[in-house]
This record gives sequence, structure tokens and C-alpha cells, in this order.
Amino acid sequence: MKDREVNFYEGVAHMKKIGFIGTGVMGSAIVKHLLAAGYQVAVYNRTKSKTDDLVELGAVWQESPASVAANSDIVFTMVGYPSDVEETYYGTQGIFQTDVSGKLLIDMTTSTPSLAEKIYHSAKELHADSLDAPVSGGDLGAKNGTLTIMVGGDEAVYQSVVPIFDVFGSKVNLQGAAGAGQHTKMANQIMIAGTMTGMTELLVYAKAAGLDVEKVIDTVGGGSAANWSLTNYSPRILRQDYTPGFFVKHFVKDLTIALAEAEKMAIELPATKLARDLYEKLIDNGHGDDGTQALIKLWWHD
Repeated sequence: MKDREVNFYEGVAHMKKIGFIGTGVMGSAIVKHLLAAGYQVAVYNRTKSKTDDLVELGAVWQESPASVAANSDIVFTMVGYPSDVEETYYGTQGIFQTDVSGKLLIDMTTSTPSLAEKIYHSAKELHADSLDAPVSGGDLGAKNGTLTIMVGGDEAVYQSVVPIFDVFGSKVNLQGAAGAGQHTKMANQIMIAGTMTGMTELLVYAKAAGLDVEKVIDTVGGGSAANWSLTNYSPRILRQDYTPGFFVKHFVKDLTIALAEAEKMAIELPATKLARDLYEKLIDNGHGDDGTQALIKLWWHD
């Protein structure tokens, strides 16, 4: 859990009832931080058993996204794909099937900027507010409460929820209007695509050259080649630990969105396209549910 003193001067924000939809690897860790900070949290997940430990900690299970929204002042969503976001908000049991007047809806899924804008306008029509707030930092960032949060939406709405973001994030910024958070996350994923392919090829090269790979990582990690992927994922690879901090299948989804947005803006991202192609090959080889560090399996085999 994040090592911080809960500052109860947060006042009105701290009295808000929070709903959280999507308690996977990331969402579950975020809910634990919110519970530890004293918030009332209602939860929903398509696989109910994934909320069991949260309910034991004090969260309240709800039967649908609509029920979560009905019983919350602020609703966070963190699901898998844009289609899941669409269903969560607009489906027959979705958030917009209940009265959301006066509520704040925050989608933390990495999704499309256009869907973030659609949710924003739908919320406004129903006298609610919304923010798109995708995150970066992986499973470790969620566990440690050090996520980077990229927000799109109205300034006043953003400011009202910063104390809650601070419970599970260490870096949070408003990037612009609705959809800007998602665009910023695409920029983030483009950078990560480069560091993941670079880290993988570094390891392949070092091993082929007969070097002590751990010593190479320690050495280049202290210089200009240092990066988050090298620090956090290369030790997992050497332990043959491919558990997902972030799923391969979700990374392909993200890079596909980034490339589609780039096409709309008439720009080319050849390195990002190559990274997406490599990760798609990894999925074809049966590793879609592995963590992104499993890219090494295209070269190394257990």
C-alpha cells in the first residue's frame, strides 16, 4: 500500500461516495488505496470473484454499472477495451441507464479520444461531469500508489478531484479538453513501445555476444540507456516471470489506437507500427495474456 498519511483536510472530496467498475490488476490496487484512505467504495466487475478481497476490506458489491452509479457520487471505470467502455456507459445495465445528475464520471481505461469526447457530451446532457484519466505505471505503480494520471476535461472538475487522484497517483496533470488525456496516453504508449523493443533487443544482443546479461543491465542502466522498462522488466525476464503487469493484448489495443489516431492526423509512426506488429506476432504465438515483457519470447524460449 502507498506509504502516506491520509490528510483529512481534503474535506468535501473525502466525504464523496466512490464507485469503481473494473477490478483487474490495476483497478483492484487502486480500490485498496481508496479504502485505506477512508473512502466508501462500491465495486463491480464482470467476474464477481475478482472483488471478493475488496469486499472483505470494506468495499460494497453492486450488481451492475448502473447500480454502482446510483450509489456513488464519483464513478471510476477501468475496463479492457473501448467496446467495454461503450457497454459500461451505454449498455442496458450501463451507467447512463440511471440518474447521473450531479455525479462525476471518470474513465481510466486506455480508450479512444473520440469515445472520451462522446462520454463527456453525454454526461453534460444528463447534468453530470466526466473526465478521461488513463494512467501509466503498470501493476507496480498501482500497488505503490505512484501512478501517472493523464486527464482530459474541464479545469474546475479536474481540480475538485485532485485530492482523490493523489491517493493513488504521484503525478497528475490536466492535459486539455475531453479526449486530451487519451491522446497523452497514446504518446506515452508510443514511447513505451520504443523502450520495450529496445530493451528486448539489448538483451538478445548481450546474450548472443556471450556477455553477463545482469552485469550489462546494471551497467547500461546507470547511463543514458536507463529507462523504466529496463529497470522494471529486465529482472522479470531473467527470472522468466511473464506475469502481466500489463497484458500483451491490451498493449496491442493501445498501439492500434495510437496508429489510428496518427493516421487521422496524417502522420507516420513507423517504429510504433513495427512494435505493434511484433506484439501481434506474440499474440499469434499464444502469449496475449502474458505481460508485455514476454516480447523476449520471440527470441528466447523457455
